[in-house]
Amino acid sequence: MSGDAHLLVAADYVVFAVVLLLSAAVGFYYAWRSRKQGTSRDFLTGGRKLNALAVSMSLTASYMSSVTVLSNPAEVYRYGAIFGYLSISYVLAVVYTSEVFLPVFYRLAINSTYEYLELRFSRATRLLAMLLYTGLVIYAPALALNQVTGMNLWGGIISTATVCTLYCALGGLKAVVWTDVVQIGIMFAGYMSVIIKCVILKGGISTILSDAQEGGRINFVDFDINPLRRHTFWTLVIGGTFGWSAVYGTYQPQVQRYNSCKTIKHARLALFINVLGLACTLTSSVISGLCLYSFFKNCDPWKAGQVSSPDQLLPYLVMDILADHQGLPGLFFAAVYSASLSTVSTSINAMAAVTMEDLIKPRIKLSEKKLLLISKGLSLFFGIVCVAMAGLASLMGHMMQAVSIIGGVCGGPLLGLFSLGVLCPFVNSKGGLWGLVAGLAAAVSVTIGEIISPSPPEMTRPLSLSTEGCNFSSGGSLNWTTPLPTEPSLYTATPGQNTDDIHVVQWQSPSYLYFVVIGGLTAIIVGIIISLLTGGLRETVDPRLMLMKEDTLSYHLFKRVKDGVMGGTDSVGQPNKEDEINNPAEEKFDNTRVSSF
Repeated sequence: MSGDAHLLVAADYVVFAVVLLLSAAVGFYYAWRSRKQGTSRDFLTGGRKLNALAVSMSLTASYMSSVTVLSNPAEVYRYGAIFGYLSISYVLAVVYTSEVFLPVFYRLAINSTYEYLELRFSRATRLLAMLLYTGLVIYAPALALNQVTGMNLWGGIISTATVCTLYCALGGLKAVVWTDVVQIGIMFAGYMSVIIKCVILKGGISTILSDAQEGGRINFVDFDINPLRRHTFWTLVIGGTFGWSAVYGTYQPQVQRYNSCKTIKHARLALFINVLGLACTLTSSVISGLCLYSFFKNCDPWKAGQVSSPDQLLPYLVMDILADHQGLPGLFFAAVYSASLSTVSTSINAMAAVTMEDLIKPRIKLSEKKLLLISKGLSLFFGIVCVAMAGLASLMGHMMQAVSIIGGVCGGPLLGLFSLGVLCPFVNSKGGLWGLVAGLAAAVSVTIGEIISPSPPEMTRPLSLSTEGCNFSSGGSLNWTTPLPTEPSLYTATPGQNTDDIHVVQWQSPSYLYFVVIGGLTAIIVGIIISLLTGGLRETVDPRLMLMKEDTLSYHLFKRVKDGVMGGTDSVGQPNKEDEINNPAEEKFDNTRVSSF
């Protein structure tokens, strides 16, 4: 923002400090309670004793980063409420994760998802996948830390990350999860303070919806199958399903959370309760975006030069409508920082687990006491790395698309690789490795194409923004010669703009939401072909590494219905059989019993 930080008063800073201290207190409390955790495994998994409700809220909080709080409303403001179709992809992705990945990962009781890749394929595949994940998990929280309005950037980053790093290093996953539970309440409180005030000032939600309808923001009827279009029903549902399946099925923070539940039933329940949290978050984002348009329909602050990026529109609105209510701006900014806190704590704990399981344990034999100390030291180290990376993130602009593209490049190939491992017993180590490489190459190629030749306005279709109602003083900020460095000028065009000059571009990129689809499908197709050509049909795979029909909830539901129709009696005890199949033994899965490929 441009200079709005001075509008914050003492009450706002008090609210902000109290919220930050509350989050820290919860984290330190569980750190103190967990101080006698005897092993690094307990530190990184919470002892596998967490319940479904706490884990579900933590899953939602880890998704709800400051990128979500700030960028999603801006996306709706510029491209319309069609963004809400992502809610369908949440459901489909969670069902796929629950049926395909969860049973296998929970049965193996592994600390790192990439440990599975060595058991199923090879160490080279494991290390390459880990490198992909590391690039994403370090950079994503840095983006979140950076997008924190006009308050002092580095002061906020260092204070937030310091608190976060300390309770991660002291309390492990249990401290992270229970702090997330508090932070999700703070984040929704910040959202609701803005929405409620907007509704009051506009005289009701009907006025906001009416303004959105007149401005073309209620644009749900768009079923164009053109893959080059930025947002349609199909790009959001198909691309979103692939993207969120990658998040919940392969990313260490999410897998680590539902693997920490006390039973597989709790893990499944956590995933499905989490869908409600995701839906509430997305609904809040859409309504906030429509509120933005209702207030700025005649004077867009971004085009008028009042803000340098669309990500700053919501904080700009907050300082406009809540400045008279001391403490409420502080609550909103605390919500943004809490979102960053949950994202960073998630990544710190996940990276500590990945480094411990994938790099240290396979090479160095140490006592559990020393491994526990190393785990805490790793948490401290990755906290410092996240702060340093936030400085690099400050060079980037609009965050929502950046995060989606980065996730697509990394997540698509990983989704394809893990799907091959769990579902296709004939895929061998050569097919897995080359499928991952090919998927990465495909995703990187379309990303480079988007950077070199951004999609033209007739494909992205940004909605019209006006400055006709702006009334600045002679020394105001309305400066049409000032460049907007964080966004390509093509994105500011309206659907009616003459774009004849753009047609000279030969390459047109698909929707950014399809990057993950391209990477995933390429990895699957190449992996299958290479495996068939290199004797994959002759491979023998340990059945514990594969998905079995008895693992799935749909199998038990179908069998229960079938037994009920046929008058059978076996269905009554069937759920307990599922627990017997999926609940792991006390000791971790022994990878020495798996044949090497």
